[in-house]
Amino acid sequence: MDLLTLTIGKQKNIALIAHDSKKHALIDWCEANKEILKCHFLCGTGTTARMITDATGLPVKGYNSGPLGGDQQIGAKIVEGRVDFIVFFSDPLAAQPHDPDVKALLRIAQVYDIPIANNKATADFLITSPLMSSEYEHNVINFHQNIKERAGSL
Repeated sequence: MDLLTLTIGKQKNIALIAHDSKKHALIDWCEANKEILKCHFLCGTGTTARMITDATGLPVKGYNSGPLGGDQQIGAKIVEGRVDFIVFFSDPLAAQPHDPDVKALLRIAQVYDIPIANNKATADFLITSPLMSSEYEHNVINFHQNIKERAGSL
C-alpha cells in the first residue's frame, strides 16, 4: 500500500474537546499548560472552546457544539490537514446522544495518525513530550492513489 509522509509542524493545530462533565477538568488542564498552549493554534467544539477562552484567555477557535456537528467539523479539519493533535476529555461513564459522531471523530483521527489524549494523564504525557516543540513526520495512506486503484478495479 502506498503511503504519504506528512509533517506535523512545530506549531501544532490542537483541537480541545470535552464532554459536559469533563469541561472544568479540561479548563483546569488548559490553565496549567497555558504557556505551552499559547504557542500553538487552538480550536474546539463550541461550548468547550468558549469556556476555555473565557476562563484562560487563550484564543480558541470555536466550531459548533459537539451534538450540533462540531465533532464532525473537527474530523473534516483532520482530513484537510488542519488538526494535528486532539485533547478530548471524554466521560466514559455517561451515555452521549452524539456517540456515533464521537466514534467517527476518533476513527478519522486514527486513520490520519493524529495523536489523541482522552484523559488528563495522556494529555500530560503528550504535552510534555519533546515532540511538542519539533516537527514530526508520520505516514498515512496515500488516499488519492487508493481512490485511483479502487476506481480502476470496480
